[in-house]
Amino acid sequence: MITYNWNCKTVDAYVEKDNEADVVYNVHWIVTGISDVENPNSPNTFYQATSIGTQTLDVSEITNFIPFDQVTNAEVVAWTQEAMGEEQVTNIEAGIASQIESMIHPTTVTLTVGEPVPPEPIPPVE
Repeated sequence: MITYNWNCKTVDAYVEKDNEADVVYNVHWIVTGISDVENPNSPNTFYQATSIGTQTLDVSEITNFIPFDQVTNAEVVAWTQEAMGEEQVTNIEAGIASQIESMIHPTTVTLTVGEPVPPEPIPPVE
């Protein structure tokens, strides 16, 4: 199982629009997926992957304006996901899931000529 955390706390805002101050029109989002599978090479840590991007919001007709000092991350996440649409949200989370799956069950490795195959694990520092 993967838990997705949407961070939409960084935004671009118009200083003033339609007699309102600090009107959010663009969101810089970061989505982090954290697996419930523990990384055997790093005890007490879990596989995770991140995707980042921006999403423009339609502010042509603002209803129920919320002053910026009252806006929460949850509200901006909802605005962002609504602007993206369900398909894009699903695709972002599926991409993260795919990255995590590739970490858990890799299909490729990086090897060095002349070195043991597979490479020797680096012992933990104590």
